[in-house]
Amino acid sequence: MPVVFFLLLGIVPLLAQPDIPQTYAQLCAGCHGADARGSQQGPGLAGNLRLRRRSTQSLRNVITRGIPAAGMPGFALPEATLDGLVALVVGLNASAAEAKVPGDRAAGNAYFFGKGQCAGCHMVSGRGAAVGPDLSGIARELTVDQLREALVNPSARLAPGYQVVRLERATAPMVRVFARSRSAYEIAIQDLRGGLHSLVLNEGTRVVEETASAMPAAKASTEEMQDLLAYLSSLSGVKPGEGAPAAAGPGAISFARIQNPAPGDWLTYNGNLNGNRYSPLQQINAANVSKLQLVWSYTIPLWAQFLPDTPYFHENMRYFGLETVPLVADGIMYLTGPNQVHAVSAVTGHPIWQYARPRTPGLVSDPSLGTNRGVALLGDNVFFVTDNAHLLALNRVTGRLVWEAVLWDEPQKYGGTIAPLVVKDMVVVGVAGGDWGIRGFISAYKGATGDRVWRQWTVPADGEPGIETWIGGGHKLGGGSTWLTGSYDPAMETIYWATGNPWPNSDDRQRGGDNLYTDSVLALNAADGKLKWHYQFTPHDTHDWDATEPNVLVDTVYRGQPRKLLLHADRNGFFYVFDRTDGKLLLGKSFLHRLTWASGIGADGRPQKLPPSELGCPDHATNWNGTTWSPTTKLYTIIAIEKCTVNLLPGSWKTARPPEDPGRKYLRALNIETGAIAWEVPLTGPVDGKRVAGLLGTAGGLLFYGDPSGYFVAADERNGKTLWRMPLQATIKTSPMTYSVNGRQYVTLAAGANVMTFALSQ
Repeated sequence: MPVVFFLLLGIVPLLAQPDIPQTYAQLCAGCHGADARGSQQGPGLAGNLRLRRRSTQSLRNVITRGIPAAGMPGFALPEATLDGLVALVVGLNASAAEAKVPGDRAAGNAYFFGKGQCAGCHMVSGRGAAVGPDLSGIARELTVDQLREALVNPSARLAPGYQVVRLERATAPMVRVFARSRSAYEIAIQDLRGGLHSLVLNEGTRVVEETASAMPAAKASTEEMQDLLAYLSSLSGVKPGEGAPAAAGPGAISFARIQNPAPGDWLTYNGNLNGNRYSPLQQINAANVSKLQLVWSYTIPLWAQFLPDTPYFHENMRYFGLETVPLVADGIMYLTGPNQVHAVSAVTGHPIWQYARPRTPGLVSDPSLGTNRGVALLGDNVFFVTDNAHLLALNRVTGRLVWEAVLWDEPQKYGGTIAPLVVKDMVVVGVAGGDWGIRGFISAYKGATGDRVWRQWTVPADGEPGIETWIGGGHKLGGGSTWLTGSYDPAMETIYWATGNPWPNSDDRQRGGDNLYTDSVLALNAADGKLKWHYQFTPHDTHDWDATEPNVLVDTVYRGQPRKLLLHADRNGFFYVFDRTDGKLLLGKSFLHRLTWASGIGADGRPQKLPPSELGCPDHATNWNGTTWSPTTKLYTIIAIEKCTVNLLPGSWKTARPPEDPGRKYLRALNIETGAIAWEVPLTGPVDGKRVAGLLGTAGGLLFYGDPSGYFVAADERNGKTLWRMPLQATIKTSPMTYSVNGRQYVTLAAGANVMTFALSQ
């Protein structure tokens, strides 16, 4: 028996029967090779991907029945011998992570990051460079035999997405790149420094495939090779709490760039840190918007086989829609779906990479639906919150996991749906679950490593400020979720974050008092998360009126003097204007035609409540959908919902109750100095369900939004008049965004399971 075969057997703990090597030598080696790597008579059994996918029963059937068409006979063997051979084949195809590989892992680590110069191209848990494939989980993907082959003969098996091609064009020098993704008409490429690009193929471009790997064969001694194999075999994936800062690669996105985005960039959830979804782009304008047309669409796979069988899920799938707002940087778009992130060409939608993990079982509310609102960008990382409230950093070039942080310490009903916010070198996130009993919080993490910097709770603990507003024990699971992306004022180094309702949302027997800091806006010091000021919109809420609506920061002349403002239209029906420097309330006025729970906002900033009536208005006056303020018209535009609920009040059962109110949505523009409605446009379509499409304003004088009936609309920002419309026949539950690449402006909106991008016809 050749020595190499005994080495293979020694790598994997497989031999339960002493006669198995002899049986293999007698029955199998003649065709499959004494070293199990194959011969002219039969395929290799070691490192065979087809065999790796087979079940043990399937392997038993092949051995006993044979493959007559391929000339392989069947063998009648004792059960113990058959089991031993099957175990041998399974072991030869076991992942390196399952093997016992001899060698010094520490020495292999030192070789990888030192003499071997492997980290010059490859990344492991955030260390190294993202030029070649990320190796953080390589031991789960390859066998030991495949690892060895990849080191000594890299061209034998090229990693998907890392084939070298030459782009030959008559008008430009020849370029060697990695072909990350290809179609007949375009190619997503990565240059050999780690930069991503997308190229539309035309008649003048020739793509020449190279068969050799860009990686040279390892020049290591026998001992160094074995130590390197031992180290690589230990790389089974990034674990929560692991990760190390990496040197910035070409194209890394700085916070300075996020703070002052170029007109064509869309680098944050709202397009800018102030939360105002208003773009300076004006190539598409009121004069030419009628020429807008669909240029590409991208479908997010919803992996229905993993969806939960619950009443909540079935109800919400009646009007399912993606809630992602894509980001665009350097011609690459980053968008999300249920527990997944996609990088695509912003020009054509051509896919570059995808990251996904299975749905987490046992979740409740929106996280159980796979709801996710988007990612954040900083440096070389793309930040994403999973359904079970883990914060992930993915490398923007490879799409592979760099680090993972668990947001919560205590396992309550926490979930994740939020698009993170980048502030300086930190990633700031919140959690969902306030309708099911959690203690809400906002946390900041180092973007490079995932280390927690600070946490601010939205419900106080015993002995903390604000606990006096909780009478009873309700504060322990008091709600106050934080699932809407906040805003940031760099000049004041202040983060503004919205909080959700208290829990239980209608049963208040265990939570007397105002229940701080639910239904509030919190102004937080960016460095340590400490509270500067707060305002509670609905003290002691029993209506489920989350204050998770946009907090838009505006610098303008207000009532004759320059002011730093915060604008907020709340679910309780009131529109608020604050001086954001100190939280002083400058305006509080209803933006609805019908409001029955309060007569106004008093001088003390508290709502002036009215006695309960049979008709309770509003149900929900607005929601988390995006809003926008125009520096041209000075108007703040929102989607308002005029809908009331019928209350059960003491009285005679013979008294006729008011009819059920179907409600209606409005595109509504508000004067921020007076709160008066400047103009409104009634919207046709269903009001029920979470159809909460938001707005985008542009310097082209336009408002873009999705209406309740499934139309994508462009309107005149001066009066709301429709200038263009496109029937998408899908549920629209998010806000549009806009960007430009190579001088062409695009507008993108998620509708149903699709992300759709529009531009002017050419």
